[in-house]
Amino acid sequence: MDAYKVLMVDDEAEVIDMIVRKLDWEEMGFLVCGHARNGVEALEMAEEYQPDVVMTDIRMPYMDGLRLCRELRNLYPDIRLIIFSGFDDFEYAKEAIRLEAEEYLLKPIDAAEVRKVFERVRERLDKASRERKDIRRLEEHYRKSLPFLRENFYISLTEGEIPEDKIQEYMEDYQVSLPGPWYVVAVIHVGSALPDGMSARLLHLSVRQLAEEWAQETLRSQVFAFRGNLAVISQLDRPEDVSRYTDRCDRFCRLARRAVQALVTVGVGRPCRSLRDIPTSYEGAREAVSYRVLYGAGSAISIMELEPSSSSLPAEAGQRMNEVIKQIKMGNRESLSRAIEAYMGMIREADLSPGHFRLLVMELATAMYHLADSASASDLGEPVDKLVTGVMAVESDGQLEEWLVRSCTRLQDLFLEGRTSKTRSFVRQAEDYMEENYSDPGLTLESLCAYLGVSAAYFSTVFKKETGKTFVTYLTDLRMREARRMLEEGDEKTYIIAERCGYEDPNYFSYVFRKQFGLSPSKFRKSLHG
Repeated sequence: MDAYKVLMVDDEAEVIDMIVRKLDWEEMGFLVCGHARNGVEALEMAEEYQPDVVMTDIRMPYMDGLRLCRELRNLYPDIRLIIFSGFDDFEYAKEAIRLEAEEYLLKPIDAAEVRKVFERVRERLDKASRERKDIRRLEEHYRKSLPFLRENFYISLTEGEIPEDKIQEYMEDYQVSLPGPWYVVAVIHVGSALPDGMSARLLHLSVRQLAEEWAQETLRSQVFAFRGNLAVISQLDRPEDVSRYTDRCDRFCRLARRAVQALVTVGVGRPCRSLRDIPTSYEGAREAVSYRVLYGAGSAISIMELEPSSSSLPAEAGQRMNEVIKQIKMGNRESLSRAIEAYMGMIREADLSPGHFRLLVMELATAMYHLADSASASDLGEPVDKLVTGVMAVESDGQLEEWLVRSCTRLQDLFLEGRTSKTRSFVRQAEDYMEENYSDPGLTLESLCAYLGVSAAYFSTVFKKETGKTFVTYLTDLRMREARRMLEEGDEKTYIIAERCGYEDPNYFSYVFRKQFGLSPSKFRKSLHG
């Protein structure tokens, strides 16, 4: 196991040196990652080093140890705090207890006592680590999480978000059994009329419970909530069984009305042979449900009976196209090329008639037009308003593939440029805000993130990646740059410059300035005049 990191905080360097020299930290399982001389400096180092333990004195300039502990407890709840002081004051000890400090030591510090303290802290850290890694505990947590994980799997499968080569892996992880060999999706829509004394939420829960009992009759169906309705993934032995399945769904509609007084309509999609085509079956089921306004609610409606499959494009066309669009938005050149290759392979295998080929091209043109519009694209090698004309001019699968590769590659570049531009704009916004507010002593990482509307974790990752600096380092450099400019161009007093640069304590301002430039502000000003 890696050593636990310790940050020492005390304005008396000789105290820290004594503690560090007299103990074998490696043997105890610790690594002293740094030494801060006050609370403000300790906060900066804690952001950079992420220590497991902070051992701090109480009496220090600029920010005392108790305030430091409060800040650390707020920012890093899991950090272990050890407080030491030369003051045997009950109020200090009481505050240390409130801050959940591991230990409270009095100066002068005895090395043997410190060793015992860190041995106890090591035991607690090891115990916490073991608990997090305890297999039985994790297995129990996993078992309890399985219903949620399975539901999320069914949702992701229906949305087409799971790569085909990952479906089986997820099924094994979540203990899902869907052997098929055929599948069909049904959508259960609950009408808005409510029985006396029942809320919409309770009615939906009642229908779901009834649907789950109904689905368990053959143990070949899975029910889950999806986009405001209930969805059911069922397994069939043959595609012809969809008619009998529709009859079963119709009986469920009557059962729901009788058992819970709910007006339920079930839409049944087209059967499919592969789990990757579940989204296509779902779209058919959703469309079938929408026909209730024509055929009446309270029964099962099959899309097969409304739109015979003999006049349809290949069932996987939509799924393959969705994968191409996904790779345009999020993938790289290689994954996009594979998606286009799979899409074109599907078209060639389908051996479409000229009429069906035209229909597919029209659908493709529409999908690509909307995608270009969402990317705010004004140029794909051709204006967006000519995009449809361009694809409609193709007459063979070879011409279609050539156009698709060219257009998708350009669109992928546009989406990548958009993400990069968005990140840079976000960082620039943060930099502008700090430029305008660096004189505010209350400017913190939390206040900046509240202004930007993002989490501190996300901001810190993006900001450091773009600038190479943490928030604290960037703000300190900005304030010091302005302080140097004021010293070079004006004759204001040091305390005034400190205030204008966001420092309430002129002494701490001088400390930071000397740390940055090697001279105090007054000596720096004198050096300018020889």
